[in-house]
Amino acid sequence: MAEPVVRIPDAKVALSTASVYPESTATAFEIAARLGYDGVEVMVWTDPVSQDIEALRRLSDYHQIPILAVHAPCLLITQRVWSTDPWVKLQRAQAAAEKLGASTVVVHPPFRWQRGYANAFVDGIWRMADETDVRFAVENMYPWRYRDREMLAYAPDWDVTKDDYRHFTVDLSHTATARTDAMEMIDRMGDRLGHVHLADGKGSAKDEHLVPGRGTQPCAELLERLATSGFDGHVVIEVNTRRAMSSAEREADLAEALAYTRLHLASAVKVPRS
Repeated sequence: MAEPVVRIPDAKVALSTASVYPESTATAFEIAARLGYDGVEVMVWTDPVSQDIEALRRLSDYHQIPILAVHAPCLLITQRVWSTDPWVKLQRAQAAAEKLGASTVVVHPPFRWQRGYANAFVDGIWRMADETDVRFAVENMYPWRYRDREMLAYAPDWDVTKDDYRHFTVDLSHTATARTDAMEMIDRMGDRLGHVHLADGKGSAKDEHLVPGRGTQPCAELLERLATSGFDGHVVIEVNTRRAMSSAEREADLAEALAYTRLHLASAVKVPRS
């Protein structure tokens, strides 16, 4: 006979430092430690602390919370962070991950106007991945929309499963904005899914990053699949709390997101009785 048991995967649940914006990177470490997250993903952006490896190391040591991933500065607002050369940005992100003990660098596909970078991107990511134990996990994006118009802003494609990468990051807010089937995308990623940005969305043209469970994306289904598939990456809460009316409300949202994630990662499975 087989009895149902609860099996929890080895995947760690981390907090993206972007989830506390407009509060600081340092505040993200404090909140992650207080709420019981397993680690943080550092979004490298305009906050000087996010760009400073020694400052990040001190925060990690002080709060006793590891840095599990580094998000390279790929956003429009970070075009001048860590150089204007996108390859230099990735090299610095790799060096930061290696020095901080992070296993993953998250990177977006290039913008279409970065033509030289875009043309060399797939081969370049493979080349960099071959030089380190750090995973370069390329993240799915979405078309930009304004009223009834759609602009393809990313190259080679916003749907990163159309190209050959060693590892992927899936972001469920981005699947909502793209209005694509998240589980079908995850199926295409297969065992190359190495990293998860957990958030929710309702299909708005804006990238919403709602707390999981507040939108239409299959957040619970994804987590339950990870629990039974041998997933060995990290699950990162990357939500938008800018509308929180207070620090306490922001922290409550992040506590809810963590509880939701842990609940659905605990999957009831049947195993043979020993």
